[in-house]
Amino acid sequence: MAMTGDDWGRDPSVRFLRQVFRRVETDQKNLLDQLRISPVDSRLRPWRETTLRLFEKTWALAARRGLARDEKGAATLYLGCLVRTLRSEGVEVPSGTVPDDEELSRMIQEDRS
Repeated sequence: MAMTGDDWGRDPSVRFLRQVFRRVETDQKNLLDQLRISPVDSRLRPWRETTLRLFEKTWALAARRGLARDEKGAATLYLGCLVRTLRSEGVEVPSGTVPDDEELSRMIQEDRS
């Protein structure tokens, strides 16, 4: 049976991803506001692309280890990836700017590609 547009909202995996995206958007906006980076800054697109690649690799690792199972954990992981990207591009991100999850941070550091 094919799903209609309205049926997507009933799928638990779709609902979960929507919650993750909402949380990521909110947390990312707050971080960029704290860093005084405009939402139309031309550097954001390549930073987000790099962050997404890192996040996708790290999220798979987190899932295998039983971490980032909820939207908060997934958003924290994404923000950690974003902070790593920003710092690698020379943006100063003060310690404590985003919530730190020690185990997720270690996984992000494990990915050196």
